[in-house]
Amino acid sequence: MVYKRSSALFNEAQQCIPGGVNSPVRAFKSVGGTPIFVKKAKGAYLYDEDGNQFIDYINSWGPMLLGHAYAPVVNAVIEKAKQGTSFGMPTEVETQIAALAIAMVPNIDKIRFVNSGTEACMSAVRLARGYTKKDKIIKFAGCYHGHSDSFLIQAGSGAITFGTPNSPGVTKGTAQDTLLARYNDIESVTSLINANKDEIACIIIEPVAGNMGCIPPKNNFLERLRALCDANHILLIFDEVMTGFRLAKGGAQELFNIKADIVCFGKVIGGGLPVGAFAAKQDIMDYLAPNGPVYQAGTLSGNPLAMAAGLAMLEAINSDIELFNRLEAKTKYLHQGLETVLQQTTIDFTINRLGSMISVHFAKDDVIDFESSAKGNNATFKAFFHGMLNQGIYIAPSAFETWFITDALSYTDLDKTIAACKTVCDAL
Repeated sequence: MVYKRSSALFNEAQQCIPGGVNSPVRAFKSVGGTPIFVKKAKGAYLYDEDGNQFIDYINSWGPMLLGHAYAPVVNAVIEKAKQGTSFGMPTEVETQIAALAIAMVPNIDKIRFVNSGTEACMSAVRLARGYTKKDKIIKFAGCYHGHSDSFLIQAGSGAITFGTPNSPGVTKGTAQDTLLARYNDIESVTSLINANKDEIACIIIEPVAGNMGCIPPKNNFLERLRALCDANHILLIFDEVMTGFRLAKGGAQELFNIKADIVCFGKVIGGGLPVGAFAAKQDIMDYLAPNGPVYQAGTLSGNPLAMAAGLAMLEAINSDIELFNRLEAKTKYLHQGLETVLQQTTIDFTINRLGSMISVHFAKDDVIDFESSAKGNNATFKAFFHGMLNQGIYIAPSAFETWFITDALSYTDLDKTIAACKTVCDAL
């Protein structure tokens, strides 16, 4: 494929935007080559500025559960924009989407909308600290909860890709209050709790990791984590920015039947617009200003366009009783096809999948945590990425990102993807 226009646009962008991009992983630094500049998207497809078409497996990093330019979402945004784009004042649509989200998600009474997943996770941790009156938090190596200071201690995805999991600018004090455990390793969590008795406010986790590739929880890990939190008066925060409304109507809490104390949302809840949210039972949420002492605010929080988009998306999800069965079936079909192809090669690989999240790890052993994910062969991934791109398949330009399946994908699209994988692997 030819990327002449994308290359020219990237050169222009680098003159006025750091690295030419507004989020580092887009720069293709870990895979080499020129970033693709998108002109438009529809359904399961992206179209770049050079006129190339791609089957899309990042789907704006998750929110396009029903496909790009999904008509009910687009129409909701257009109609709302005709009435004004921002007010900085309460609107009815905020209450409408809040009520629907609370009805769909178990174990929450109230929800506060913000502008991004980063902001949601940052605010959730502040709320947990204020509610418990304790300072320290536990996070997991490889889990990414946004770029707030507390979370850039051994972070995932982009931070790993660019080799700086502990970012300059994060103070020693912040680092000291962030304790690092191993995903799927309950003993590592127990050790940290025992070494920091009555000092830990919360444990924050991606219930299904998506920022070191897709890594599901193993051996009742989440259940055991819940029990540890209960025994030690620690709040459990589920970062469901990826999994919320994607793995089930009620997200990972519903799928695993585990109650988190605070839940963070993003991506799907905004229908593709910049939205985040965090939610909990009333006694915790009432610690937020203006009811309580924990301050959190946002001039554009509850933006009417974003709320309209999110409401249209949640209504569509809530009314489609077969949606998650279709998504899981398509993801399983893709998994089986890719596995059949890769088994016929000498390439080391393992595939992780849960619901509509899937990753191909070019690693010999099972990938269950950050350490095993980091053992993947990045040279193979780089060649695989560009091979798939040239076959018209767009996957994340990082070995540490999950693929997201959209309901707009047809089985013909999945067959094309599997065939592309065979072509690429035959050439590796």
